[in-house]
Amino acid sequence: MPTLSEYTNVYKTALTVIRKKGFRTWYDDKTDLFCAEKDGWDFCAYSPCGLLGVISIYEHVNPSEYKEYWWRLNDGEELSHSKPEYVSVMKKI
Repeated sequence: MPTLSEYTNVYKTALTVIRKKGFRTWYDDKTDLFCAEKDGWDFCAYSPCGLLGVISIYEHVNPSEYKEYWWRLNDGEELSHSKPEYVSVMKKI
């Protein structure tokens, strides 16, 4: 079991983090999407955790202006299908 994973009991915390970052948040009933906006940059996702994820991409890239595919990072690294060796913090207590 992971230390934290996406589940409905995490949604309120994710929305609180997004609001504390200065974003306005809402749920769009027409599209069934969770949405946020700050300084004209708007984002939507199927869950608050997903919304926090795309906001994190925006904050990491830190674009100064809008252009197509502003969010793309091409480091070429693929996601591994092998779990690395580590000891979970939950097992350290």
